[in-house]
Amino acid sequence: MSPSAADLDADGGHAGTGAAPSRAARSRAATVLIHLGMLGMSQVGVTLAAFGTQILLARTLPQEAFGTFTAALAVVSLTAPLAVFGVPELWLQRFGREGDGARRWIASSLRVVAAGSALTVAGVLLWSLAEWSDPVGAGVRALLATVVVAQAGLALVGSVQQLRGDYRGLSALQVAPHLARVLVVLVVWAFGLSVLAAAAGYAVVAVLTVVGCVPVMRPFLRGGVPLEGHSRAASAPSPATRVGVARVAGAATPFVLGNVFYLIGMYLGTVVAAEFLGPAAAAVLAVPMSVLTAVYLVPRVVYQQYFLAKLHRWSGTDRDAVLIAYRWGGLGMLTLGAVVAVLVALGGLPVLPFLLGPGYRESATVMALLAVAIPFRFAGAAVASLLTSGGLLRLKVTYQGVGALVFLVALAVATPLWGLMGTAAAVVVAEIILCALFWTAVRGRVVGDSPLPSWHDLRRRLTRETPRAS
Repeated sequence: MSPSAADLDADGGHAGTGAAPSRAARSRAATVLIHLGMLGMSQVGVTLAAFGTQILLARTLPQEAFGTFTAALAVVSLTAPLAVFGVPELWLQRFGREGDGARRWIASSLRVVAAGSALTVAGVLLWSLAEWSDPVGAGVRALLATVVVAQAGLALVGSVQQLRGDYRGLSALQVAPHLARVLVVLVVWAFGLSVLAAAAGYAVVAVLTVVGCVPVMRPFLRGGVPLEGHSRAASAPSPATRVGVARVAGAATPFVLGNVFYLIGMYLGTVVAAEFLGPAAAAVLAVPMSVLTAVYLVPRVVYQQYFLAKLHRWSGTDRDAVLIAYRWGGLGMLTLGAVVAVLVALGGLPVLPFLLGPGYRESATVMALLAVAIPFRFAGAAVASLLTSGGLLRLKVTYQGVGALVFLVALAVATPLWGLMGTAAAVVVAEIILCALFWTAVRGRVVGDSPLPSWHDLRRRLTRETPRAS
């Protein structure tokens, strides 16, 4: 009698019987918790560092200068996906499905990233020149163009470390640039430097980040590193089997569109506030949005940085794991998001005015409203990962486009009517609609009529108990 999927470990190995498999199961569970713990702790560091830089910059710079800086950084962050062009996510997909055979995608992928980075940086620099009537703002934008290349490098190396299962290195990679930015802002604060000095410091950090990515990428490009869940790397693919640039661009387009739509929700509100309500309003909005961005790293860590490559493997070999991810992953993230939302909303009301001063009192009220979006983002990320790994990527991206369109319309209507509170309400409405679309699609297209696993099934999966004969 063949074993059921519940008898298999995450990568398809048999659970077996006896005491030894129980110890092995406990060891596997401990390894998963350690890896998630390292990623989680790195995100705590990222959150504290990001929030700390916002507070120090808001305290150090005049409110309009701070608004100029945050608006420029928001635009740069919006354009960063065009530089990397979805290649990191494409690597996770192709290597997850093909193993070392996916090395045929690498050479052309790097050409796509190089072209995308060059065009994006050139676009940011041209935008800076077009705004030369404001020399300080133009200088800030030009300096922050370096962040585009740094984010592209971090994204590529992050995918490589996920494929290797190097979660310790991934954790360090995530937090290091943010800690360096804290040092920059501390120097700006200690010496009372200008917004241009802050932008120059961010540029230095970006250059050092790119330099630090090179030694991590080099072994992967040479094919000398093993991939988690696959056999050891083999020799480089022959030119005849390599994938062309056009095919890479086509396969990566849904990923880059998904990233753009995601970042529209995170940064467009700040850009709109700066353009229509003024730099001071952008500064007030930037603080709660930075908190929201940091909080949203939690589902991205769990699904984009830990489970996505595994879900790509499970989608074709382990139906039970997919169903567990749908039921208990979605429910768990919704619950966690609700808890985090309460903490953010209640904690921000007294903390933000105390830390930032009376000029940012409205930031606390805006953050309390934005917190409503958190559980929907957490739950939406959980179910959306099943669309990505289940061959429904284009459907997912379509829904993300719908969510971005809803956000644009809501911004256009609510911001002129209610100011920053209208902008925050637009964020919440878009998140609710997008979560509902994702959940409905996964229930209908991925889960279907399959019976959902019970709590006992989940516990047995985690402990790898041998199922008793009925």
